[in-house]
Amino acid sequence: MERFFNTAGPTIPADHYHLDPLSRLDWEEIEHLIATKRYFVLHAPRQTGKTTTLLAMMKVLNEGGRYACAYANIEGAQAARGDETQGMPAACDAIARSIALYLNMPELQQWYRDMGRSQSPQDQLTALLTHWASLSAKPTVLLLDEVDALVGDTLISLLRQIRAGYAQRPEHFPQSIVLCGVRDVRDYRMQQEGAQVITGGSAFNIKAKSLRMGNFTREETQALWLQHQTATGQQFDAAIFPELWLDTEGQPWLVNALGHEVTWENRAARDRSRPITLADYLAARERLIYSRATHLDQLSDKLREPRVHSVLSALIGSKDELRPGEVKPDDVQYVADLGLIAVRPSIRISNRIYQEVIPRELTWVTQSYIANQEQSWYVTPAHRLDMPKLLAAFQQFFREHSDIWSQGFDYKEAGPQLLMQAFLQRIINGGGRISREYGLGRKRTDLFIEWPTDPEQGMYGPLQRVVVELKILRGSLDSVLAVGLEQTADYTQRVGADEAHLVIFNRDPDTPWDAKIWQRQERFGNLPIGVWGA
Repeated sequence: MERFFNTAGPTIPADHYHLDPLSRLDWEEIEHLIATKRYFVLHAPRQTGKTTTLLAMMKVLNEGGRYACAYANIEGAQAARGDETQGMPAACDAIARSIALYLNMPELQQWYRDMGRSQSPQDQLTALLTHWASLSAKPTVLLLDEVDALVGDTLISLLRQIRAGYAQRPEHFPQSIVLCGVRDVRDYRMQQEGAQVITGGSAFNIKAKSLRMGNFTREETQALWLQHQTATGQQFDAAIFPELWLDTEGQPWLVNALGHEVTWENRAARDRSRPITLADYLAARERLIYSRATHLDQLSDKLREPRVHSVLSALIGSKDELRPGEVKPDDVQYVADLGLIAVRPSIRISNRIYQEVIPRELTWVTQSYIANQEQSWYVTPAHRLDMPKLLAAFQQFFREHSDIWSQGFDYKEAGPQLLMQAFLQRIINGGGRISREYGLGRKRTDLFIEWPTDPEQGMYGPLQRVVVELKILRGSLDSVLAVGLEQTADYTQRVGADEAHLVIFNRDPDTPWDAKIWQRQERFGNLPIGVWGA
């Protein structure tokens, strides 16, 4: 049986195309941290290969013969929430079971059943790890996965019990402990009597370092896909790889999910003598986005978190300036740790697929409930989008519904931009494609519409390309118009569009709608630009 792209669970080298997980870390640094008896954190976004990497670390450390290393996943203790009387026994059960499994120490698990469980929850973990270190002929190393799934007193107790035994290492406590999860320890948060408390600094001040696993590099992304080409002989069009990088920027799940989509879910491609074309790839990309697969669907939960909201609402609203304290540096780092944004060279949504998916998630319900708008109303006999008709319809829709719909968004600050995107997505879905660019300090949202003019060839034939630039009216109309026309022209030239429009939203509640709704033609150089007030 041939190998395949992995989209769920730890990587199994015999089954999956894969990269050496330890090559994605500074293994020399990790070995040094363990040798010098340090406790440290390894964190990375979900589905980036953390568990695979921890299992590989355990294997290498045990094969080296110097340490007795065990991996344990303690996510099951999450069900106890903040009840440490339930949570700590659950975590200790998982740890004792894992040590017995990976190091062939049934006597430790038996001791825990007979003696360890009788300890108070506030001492069970310390007692278990002390007994393990005392039984082992080698210094012990514990790799704890999904630590940040725990909350409240359960998490506080776990961290404090580890700290309590720290001074007894390595003879009577693990030489090194690695805490692994999505977040750094500084962001472990609990609900204590309704208030959030950061406990990383006080409950785990023995942390030596925090290491973050990154995405694949551009070269690694291509190398992973080329393993399929080498194994099956099925050729990839070289034009795919620049698109694959921009779409994923090396996010491991996205890279694997697109590989699976293009080589397997595309049934025609199961014939390995058939090359994979750029058209195959683009179709796979659209299917993945529309599928709302588990990984992508999980984004919607994160978008509701207050800390995520504060950062992304500023990004999607393309704010030109922030009020003091509006977006906190710790929140920016937290959202970056989740993998939703990149912070260099400037803060932005982390890859092109997330740029597409996040606004869709925020407008999914709105888009579904927009009534009395059909795609066929806005398509000319020549199979082109009638953009003036479409934008005039949006003006009327915005006038009638903006107050109601904008209040329905979780991200009210970006209400006009999101409402426009929902309206356009409703019309263009299933026919064309909308690409989006937005970010802090950009002072606008760029929408790039691609619409097929030959229904038989679809997106792989001739395309109508349209730029729609969105700006919020701040200051005088003349100044906003002057800057907006230049920005629209620049973006139009950059993407090679043949039609350009600028929409200016007036959010002043005291301005009557008759003054907000208007349309006129402007030019920037030789480029005609339709300008629309809303």
